Parts: sequence; C-alpha cells; structure tokens
Amino acid sequence: MFSNFSIFALVKKYLFIILAALLGISATDPTYEKYVEKYAPIAKTEMKRTGVPASITLAQGLVESAAGQSTLAVKANNHFGIKCHADWRGKRMYRDDDQANECFRVYSNPEASFRDHSDFLRYRDRYKGLFELDPTNYKAWAKGLKSAGYATDPHYADKLIKVIEDYRLYRFDQDTVVPETPQEVERPVEVKPIKVQEEYRFSLSRTVYEINGVPCIYAVEGDDYASIAAANGLFLRELLTFNDLKASEPLKAGDVVYLKAKKNKGARGSEKYIIGEEPETLRGIAQRFGVKLSAIKRMNRLSADYKPAEGDTIVLRRR
Repeated sequence: MFSNFSIFALVKKYLFIILAALLGISATDPTYEKYVEKYAPIAKTEMKRTGVPASITLAQGLVESAAGQSTLAVKANNHFGIKCHADWRGKRMYRDDDQANECFRVYSNPEASFRDHSDFLRYRDRYKGLFELDPTNYKAWAKGLKSAGYATDPHYADKLIKVIEDYRLYRFDQDTVVPETPQEVERPVEVKPIKVQEEYRFSLSRTVYEINGVPCIYAVEGDDYASIAAANGLFLRELLTFNDLKASEPLKAGDVVYLKAKKNKGARGSEKYIIGEEPETLRGIAQRFGVKLSAIKRMNRLSADYKPAEGDTIVLRRR
C-alpha cells in the first residue's frame, strides 16, 4: 500500500510535469536534478580516470537506479544494477531480475558503485570500441552501448540521450579533460616486432614479436611445439614451461607461442581484465597478456578448479 507521503510525492511530481508542459518548458524532475548535483563530481572524476563520459555515467545512473531511489541503490549502494559474478568477494543482495533470486553486488558507498561501473565498461572487450569515440559525443556513446548489448531495451539509447539533453548532462563532458592515457586503464596489448639479438637463439626465418616485453611468435599451419623448439634452439620441455604447459598439445594458426618466460605481472596500464561473453580459459588469458598462469592464480587467489565466467574480473597487475 502507498503511504500518504508517497501519494503526495507522486501527485506533486505529476503536477510539476503537467505545469511544465503547460508553460512550454522542459519537464525536469527535481529528484533527478538533486541526483545530478550530488553525483556529477564523482562522474567527472571517473571520466578523468577511465575516459567514460560523465554524461553517460550520470544518465545510466539516473535510468538504472531511478535517480538513486531504487531498492538496490538505497540498500546496496548499487546504482548500475551490476550483478555478483563468480569473482565477487563482497556483500551480496538477492532480488528477482531476469531470473528469480539473482545476486547483486553490495557496495560500501555510492562512489564504489560508480568506480565499478567505469571499470565494467573499460575492461570488457565488448565495449572497447566505445573508447575510440569522441568522449564528448554522447549520442554515439549511447548508441554504442546499445549496440554492444548493454541493455535489451530497444529504446535504451534514446532514453539515455533524452535524459542527457533534458538535464544538460553534456556540460560535464565539455569541461572535463580526458588524458591521452587515462589512469589505471587497460591499453591494448602492445604487440610489436623486435630485432633478434645474437644472444637470443631464436630462428631468423620468421618475425619475432613482443607482448608485455616477452618475445613470441605466432603459429602457422603445420607448426607444433617440438618444431618451434627445434627451430629456436630450445628444449621442448623448456618451451612448454614458457607457455604454461606440462605436455605438448596441438597448435592452431595464430596461436601465440612465447620463446622466453612470461612476466609475473601485466604491462603497466593492463591492471585487470573482465571476462566477456565468449568462453575463455585462464591459460588463454595468460597467453594473451604475457603473464605467467601461476602469477595470475596467485594474484587472484583462485582455486585449482576455477573456470572463468562472464563478468569475472581477473587482476593482471597489482599496484
């Protein structure tokens, strides 16, 4: 049942909207205005840190949390509806969503929710294309989020754009400078050819690359670990160890093969990786970023039977 207070609040809200329409002015909601005033500084900080436009962050917060009034926002400080996933170690809250009794993250404060939302976008493969867009082009960002599958609502992009324009959220993008390399964000893995020095035993017949400062080659059709080891003056067991294997297994064209031991941490700027929809293995992630599998397990305190699941965060480098 509605309380007298809630009924009064609803009547007041809709009277305001009707009056605004009669006067020909934008029907903004005072509750939304207060939310923007309160959280705009956090959204701007996140834009500086990760490159996610403040307008997009605020619009999503307004839409997803009903301007901070949703149960998740009030009781869990969760303004973006982010679910637990297998790697979440914090407090939890269970509510019906797409399925019954789903697990949602509980944050100690709203700031933690905003930070987690920025990381959610910045470190997932499906959203990487967004960061090639102009951070002040909120329309392209809104449409890009919808195209990347952030929401199933076919009108999601339009809703974000309308909120941004109704409350002039774009103004927070225009006076916020995004550094060329945002703080603590994943830069694309740098893969570059290197000159083979005399002290290296690597074959001169194919290009040697570097990932995370570790020399590697890409397998071609017909390659196997034994042939690559022989061509580069390495013992087979040595090569397998470099690639986190105990026994040889088939290679596919395009597989990366490291010719020296991988690093104990990811490259600076590649602090973490968030698992996307496509199935992945922990070793595959280790190969992708040039980090030892044992180091990843240690940094993330993973059990021996752990299997990556969509949304899990894999730490690649501790500060």
